[in-house]
Amino acid sequence: MDAANSHDAGAQNAGRRHRVVIIGSGFGGLSAAQALAKSDVDVTLVAKTGHHLFQPLLYQVATGILSVGDIAPSTRLILREHKNITVTLGEVDRIDVAGRMVHAVAGHIDFDLPYDSLIVAAGANQSYFGNDHFERYAPGMKTIDDALELRGRILGSFELAELTEDEDERRRLLTFIVVGAGPTGVEMVGQIGELAHRTLKNSYRRIDPGQARIILIDAAPAVLPPFGERLGRAARARLEQLGVEVHLNAMVTDVDSNGIEVKDSDGTVRRIAAACKIWSAGVQASPLGKMLADQTEAEVDRAGRVLVNKDLSLPGHPEIFVLGDMMSLDNLPGVSPVAIQGGKYVARQIDREVEGQQSPSERPPFKYFDKGSMATVSRYSAVVKIGRVELHGFIAWVMWLLVHLAFLIGFRNRLAALFSWGMHILGDKRSHLSATSRFVYGRRALDRVYGGSIASSLDENAPGS
Repeated sequence: MDAANSHDAGAQNAGRRHRVVIIGSGFGGLSAAQALAKSDVDVTLVAKTGHHLFQPLLYQVATGILSVGDIAPSTRLILREHKNITVTLGEVDRIDVAGRMVHAVAGHIDFDLPYDSLIVAAGANQSYFGNDHFERYAPGMKTIDDALELRGRILGSFELAELTEDEDERRRLLTFIVVGAGPTGVEMVGQIGELAHRTLKNSYRRIDPGQARIILIDAAPAVLPPFGERLGRAARARLEQLGVEVHLNAMVTDVDSNGIEVKDSDGTVRRIAAACKIWSAGVQASPLGKMLADQTEAEVDRAGRVLVNKDLSLPGHPEIFVLGDMMSLDNLPGVSPVAIQGGKYVARQIDREVEGQQSPSERPPFKYFDKGSMATVSRYSAVVKIGRVELHGFIAWVMWLLVHLAFLIGFRNRLAALFSWGMHILGDKRSHLSATSRFVYGRRALDRVYGGSIASSLDENAPGS
């Protein structure tokens, strides 16, 4: 009898059901939980936030198209009808592989979660490639807090530009830089372009928002490299029509409150003065992956992703699965369909083994069905790649709308998103352009409370620092 089935037998002898602990409420974790809703198991989903975040649309929160509630429904409410699932708020800080125990913290409360099967789907954070101090001046976009902070920085830059009498300072305030020409960076810079040229047009008396300088920077030689040369060129052409400057083969070497320093391919170093900087150049998997690797035979790659077996389990530990942005397998991309399909696959294996229909050694390998990739560039323009089929422009944009609408959870969220998109598309109205100083200062205040270094920047100009 293998280890997993032996543990199931122990659970039955103890008069309890198989215990599944899921870490993370993203696409992978939520999909696994939902797929186990009718299984003969007890599921505990633990996450450090109480919501399921539809991360691909965060940039629309940052630029005022959608509200937070449209893309972040309560995880507890999503799963409340499934009586075998318990939702727990807490940040996992320790996993005891030998003792099959997860330790987590919520506020001043510590607690342990024993497991028979463990699904780790804690996602990834923004990567600054060893330059973590860049985050103070160029936030990433991985959480709701990030999106709201960026909204405050973007809008605050326009507001301060309206007030200043210094022309050099006005140019700095009206310069927006997005680092990273992947899907997130392209979508973000496109929306800043539309915000400046359309939404805010005629809204100010002393400045013309359309004069804003919007720059997309990447060390790579192309825009949207995973989409191929043709679609990358199409996306770049559309961005340039919006007035976006695209700087490729340009590596960011320094970031501070006043701007960035860039090194071009010929070795030339130049500086760009800018108030608002946004980072979307890379990701780093949750440190829980390294924690697991240190206790098992597993390895992690440079991005902190765990090299998993073909069944998404850890070497030597068939009871532990790693999903989504945390796993490395066959060069699969870190996109939501991979996480969703992985969550459903793992749930199916656990269910079959609990029912005695198979053992861990009999698991079929995980097979990812690639439904294609897509990214929106601007209103009426997107790029779509499905196998050998490549589309760009209006038809691709309609496909993008339909797919993202379908992936949103809940009828209310789909209806709200559809209404907000309609307002934006037909009249360029953005219903969520509110921002407060708390959005901008929140990161620094938290860092100050926990003894970080960001407190020293409190005296700097909010939008530009």
